[in-house]
Amino acid sequence: MYRYYKPTTGKVKINGIDIWKLTSRQVACSIATVLQENSSDFSLTVREIINLGRTPYSKWLSNSNSENDKKIVQSSIDRLFLNKFENRHLNTLSGGERQRVMIARALAQEPDILILDEPTNHLDIRQQLEILNLLKDLSITVITSLHDLNMARSNCDEILLLKDGCALGFGKPNLILSESNISEAFRVKACHELLTPSNSRQITFHLH
Repeated sequence: MYRYYKPTTGKVKINGIDIWKLTSRQVACSIATVLQENSSDFSLTVREIINLGRTPYSKWLSNSNSENDKKIVQSSIDRLFLNKFENRHLNTLSGGERQRVMIARALAQEPDILILDEPTNHLDIRQQLEILNLLKDLSITVITSLHDLNMARSNCDEILLLKDGCALGFGKPNLILSESNISEAFRVKACHELLTPSNSRQITFHLH
């Protein structure tokens, strides 16, 4: 979806245009990604890394940033609560803090589509909730992989459930994350249980 692999069948389109017919810069202005493993330069400060999100909009061979770029970078720093880290180098941060930096860099890119691979990895419970609430409030399309099915059901509008790399179902969480679908996808016994006193449903799992 972000032009890492070229599809052997079908097409990936943005606004009706095949992404392989767009320039890398055009794709970068539309799609931002946050992967679990990043090869970012650990010698850069947090602000410098987030500033890299503005690269698709910079003029050729220009390192200068406009006032608008600076405002966007500062907004990303504020939204991810990174103010006290902005002058620190990435290699001095914890795994969860680095993850927040990468999400801030993606937001500074001002994409129409944000793709994330396990964005809550390495985060404590409060940070997980903060990141998920932030993602839900974004007025863009967010596509993320999540292994926590209860988290996915609570936060996603639609879910694609995979089994051995193939689609088992796509649609609303309550329909796709049925006991039978989950049991088939992961070869476990899945149950929906009602929790008290919250009166919320939780998916639980057992080995056959």
